[in-house]
Order: sequence, then C-alpha cells, then structure tokens
Amino acid sequence: MANIDEARKDFERIDTDGDGFITAAEFKTALAQGGDWNVTESVAEVIIKTRDLNGDKVLSFDEFWAYLSK
Repeated sequence: MANIDEARKDFERIDTDGDGFITAAEFKTALAQGGDWNVTESVAEVIIKTRDLNGDKVLSFDEFWAYLSK
C-alpha cells in the first residue's frame, strides 16, 4: 500500500499550478520529467479518465490516492 505522505508530495509535485487538481497537461509534463517523452496530452487525458471518479477530467488528491492505494 502507498504512503499517503509520499503520495501527497508526488501529487503536489505534479500539480504545478497548485490548484489542487492534476490536468492532462500537468500529468504529461510529469511523465516527461520521469523520462517518458512519448506520452502525448491525448494519452495523458485517457490515463486520467481511467482514474477520474467524478468525470471532471482532472484528478483531485482523493482520486489520485484512491488509485495509488488499490
């Protein structure tokens, strides 16, 4: 199981504008910084969609944590 404190740090690192949500663009950037340069924004949107519990097309921390703690 994931550590919630580490998850919070990761979430805050990915959420570059600090609005409390991870957008497809932020997710794509984070993946690129991690070395995955081949992910397009469209692919990032699909990944977010699979983890987005309320359908708002962004990830809240609760959705991020729900995915990590599965």
